[in-house]
Amino acid sequence: MANQYDLVIIGTGTAAMVAAMRVRAAGWSVAVVDHRPFGGTCALRGCDPKKMLVGGASALDHVRRMSGNGVAGDVHIDWPELIAFKRTFTDPVPEKHESRYKEKEIHTYHGHARFTGRNNLKVDGESLEARHILIAAGAEPIKLRIPGEEYFSTNENFLAMERLPERIVLVGGGYVASEFSHIAARAGAQVTILQRGERMLTHFEPELVGWLMNKFAEIGVDVRLRTTVRAIEKKGAAFVVRASSESGDVTFEADLVVHAAGRAPALDALDLETGGIATENGRLKLNEHLQSVSNPAVYAAGDAAQKGPPLTPVSSHDGKVVAANLLEGNRHKPNYRGVPSVAFTIPPIAAVGLSEDEARQQGLKFQTKSQQASDWFTARQAAEKTYGFKVMVEDDTGRILGAHLVGPHADEVINLFALAIRHDLTADNLKTTMFAYPSGASDVGYML
Repeated sequence: MANQYDLVIIGTGTAAMVAAMRVRAAGWSVAVVDHRPFGGTCALRGCDPKKMLVGGASALDHVRRMSGNGVAGDVHIDWPELIAFKRTFTDPVPEKHESRYKEKEIHTYHGHARFTGRNNLKVDGESLEARHILIAAGAEPIKLRIPGEEYFSTNENFLAMERLPERIVLVGGGYVASEFSHIAARAGAQVTILQRGERMLTHFEPELVGWLMNKFAEIGVDVRLRTTVRAIEKKGAAFVVRASSESGDVTFEADLVVHAAGRAPALDALDLETGGIATENGRLKLNEHLQSVSNPAVYAAGDAAQKGPPLTPVSSHDGKVVAANLLEGNRHKPNYRGVPSVAFTIPPIAAVGLSEDEARQQGLKFQTKSQQASDWFTARQAAEKTYGFKVMVEDDTGRILGAHLVGPHADEVINLFALAIRHDLTADNLKTTMFAYPSGASDVGYML
């Protein structure tokens, strides 16, 4: 006989935890399922451990920038010690998550979940039946369908390396490639990025990415644009990456080849067809309430839903929306307005709202203020040359349409612009706010 629940959640990341706790607090019986250690991508394999490594690389970078400016002595990254520091956070996470679920009498299952009916799952031989099922299984690297694809390492492998390889090739040009290259290069690795597109970090404004690319060159990262990987071959303990570029075929030797070419919802193992769950182009077909259009018992959240940007705050938001809809009926829709995005390069690059092209395509009338600001105090006091911004303000309303930053404190200051966009604060509202000085936020008024 199947174990019966009001809600079964596939996944144990941010969206799953938020939804599980809220629904359980309302008295529903809840179970969670995961074939991996409990905690999800952000806590175990993504944002948090990555930021801990970024912290070490940033400290090193700051010391080097201040060399000759009052700071003396040689510094370097001890990779095993940095990984050990990271593990002080990641290692306890699964047990903490399981303890929280146990404390709230949420049942836990370890294993692969697959649908055996519209309201039924099987988890490694155990049958579950639920009034509702939430798919919050996260995302996984997309298949590139090239020979030697099995030799790719993932973001998870990189973040767990006990030893830093001498030569690293990153395939792709987004967040993972940018962030990991900045960490690895500063730790002493020879790093190459192979990006098939015209530029890196396409989510961000071209000018700001251009300013940041000077930093890639400064730290010795070899970025090859318009270069498409065709195959990966094993060569003893190393690898050969074969690619094509505008100038012809090229090869690169590496001790580690990292997949950084994008991620897609982790749905393949769920047997969605048996559950009556429609998909389109590899994504779940959902209505505006994050509910399956073909099986109303099923909802999705976070990276599995891919309705909003693939970011941890979005997963949390989706979890709250799904929980509210389960408890109250479909009254709630996700609101992704003003969600900030940051690539934690060193220095970081950040964006919120519309790009300049998007604003023009929508026919909006606005003023753009953009400047490289390496001579501003914020940059000079950190001995950081990479600093700049682009902000668009609507003509009639004074609304901030989009804000784009690169440089010191960009990852924090972008949140002020996000607050303004989400809550309809105007440029004048920000300009007349008295921010602490000197701080990154004290530059905001000069950016408008």
